[in-house]
Amino acid sequence: MFFTNPWKNWGVLAVAWGGLCHLANAQTPTFHLDVAPIVFQHCAECHRPGEIGPMPLTTYEEVFAYGEFIEFVTASGYMPPWTPDNTYSHFVGERVLTENELATLSAWVAAGKPEGDPADNPGLPQYPEGSQIGEPDLVLAMAEPYEHGGDMTDQYQVFVLPGDPDADLSIRALEVRPGNRNVAHHAILGLDVSGTAQALDANDPDPGYESFGSFGFDAASNFFGGWVPGAATVAYPPGIGRTVPAGADVLLQMHYGPSPVTALDQTEVNVFFSEEPIEREVQTTFMGPQHLDQFFYLPANQTRTFHGTMEVSTDVSLISIVPHCHLIGKSWEVFATSPNNQDTIPLIAIPDWDFNWQGFFTFPTLTKIPQGYTLHGIATYDNTTNNPFNPNSPPQNVTFGEGTEDEMFFVFFDYVLYEAGDESIELGPSGDTCPTDLTTDGVISVDDLLALLSDFGCLSGCQADIDLDEAVTISDLLVLLGAFGTNC
Repeated sequence: MFFTNPWKNWGVLAVAWGGLCHLANAQTPTFHLDVAPIVFQHCAECHRPGEIGPMPLTTYEEVFAYGEFIEFVTASGYMPPWTPDNTYSHFVGERVLTENELATLSAWVAAGKPEGDPADNPGLPQYPEGSQIGEPDLVLAMAEPYEHGGDMTDQYQVFVLPGDPDADLSIRALEVRPGNRNVAHHAILGLDVSGTAQALDANDPDPGYESFGSFGFDAASNFFGGWVPGAATVAYPPGIGRTVPAGADVLLQMHYGPSPVTALDQTEVNVFFSEEPIEREVQTTFMGPQHLDQFFYLPANQTRTFHGTMEVSTDVSLISIVPHCHLIGKSWEVFATSPNNQDTIPLIAIPDWDFNWQGFFTFPTLTKIPQGYTLHGIATYDNTTNNPFNPNSPPQNVTFGEGTEDEMFFVFFDYVLYEAGDESIELGPSGDTCPTDLTTDGVISVDDLLALLSDFGCLSGCQADIDLDEAVTISDLLVLLGAFGTNC
C-alpha cells in the first residue's frame, strides 16, 4: 500500500535526510549505530548459539573480539557465504554485503572499533528457537542418536520418521535441523507408503539402515525435501505445498562425510502445516548424468566441462534450483533457451563452486519456463593440482559415485505447473517476503529506513533493492515510506 502523497510524511523524510547527511559527512562509524545493523542482518542468523557459526556475534563484546577477522573474511568475499553470481540472477535471502557496508566495517576497525551509544543499537532480530522460520507444528526426530564412526569413510544411513497421520497432511514447509553439523554432509527426505523402510530398519541392528544413493527401494517419493550446508528454509505461498498421505512414513537419508573421530548425530525435521488446502502440488525433477553430452569421467590432471540438456514438455513455474557436485567441481551455469534460441532465461551461475557452502536457491518469484524451452546445465570440473580442494594428491581418475571423493552432476528443480499470474507470486521464508522489512524485526520502522539509506546508490547485489530493479534509488525509498509503521 502506498501513501497518496508520501511527502506528507515529513517526519520520516526528515530522518531520511538526516541519514543521507550522516553518510555524506562520513563520520567515524560506531558499533551500535553503524556496525550492529550490518552484523545483525548478515551474520547473526548463523553466528548465534545453536546455529552453524563457530562463534556468536550478537553483542558489542563478541563482535569487538573478532573485528579484524570479520573485516578480513568479508573483504575477501569468504563471508557471508554466498556462491551464486548476483549479477546473473537473484534469489531469496541473498547474503551479499554492499560496498558501503564493507567500507563501514573497515573504517570501524581502523578507528579502533568504537562502541558508541548503546541507545543507537537496533536490537538483535527475534530469532525463533530451533528453527529459521518459526515454531513448527510437528517435529519428527530420529528415535535415538546415530554413531558416526571415525574411520574416514562416507556413511549413508536412512532413518524412518513415522508420521502415521490418520489423514493427509498439507505441508507448507519442511525444515531439516542437523544434530551434528560437523559430520552432516547433506540430507534427503522421501516418503514411504508401503512399510518397506520400516522392514529394512528392523533388519539393521543400528539406528536406521544403510543405503547408498537412494532409499534402497522405489519409494513413493525419492525427493520430498532436503538440506545442504548454507541452505535456507523457505515456505511455499498459500495454495502451494506438498502432501504427506495418510499412513505414510517420512524417510530421512543422512550422508555423513569422512571423519577421523567418532561423533553422534540426532537430526530433526520441523514440519509446518498449510493453513489452506494444497491446490498445487510441488513437484521435483532433476538433470543428471543421463542428460550429458558425453560420458561422465574425469581423467587425472585434466579439466573437463559437461553440458546437460532437458526439454520442458509443459509450461512450468520454477520455485527453486539446486546444483550439486563434490570437491572437484569448479563452476556451474544453468539457463533455459527458447526453441529458436532467441530467448534465454538465466537461472543460476556459480563461478567458484564451494563444496562446503551449497544451497537450495529459491527464486524471488515463481519463474515461468514455457513449453518447448530447453534447460541447460554446464558444469566444469578441475581434476588437477591447481584445485586446492582436490581430495587426491597426486590427482586420480574419478568417476560418478556416492562418496565424497567421487563426483556427481545433478541439478534439482522444484516446480509447479504454470498458471496465469504466477510471475507475480512472491517467494520467501514465510511465503510472504515483506521486502520493506530490511531488518527482519517484523515492523517497518526507522531502523529499516536507516538500513536503506546505508545502501542508497547501490547498483549490484543490493540488499535494499525493494523494487528489484538492480539499484537502490528514490523509488525504493518511496515504497518503504508507503509501508512505514506497518507490521509484517
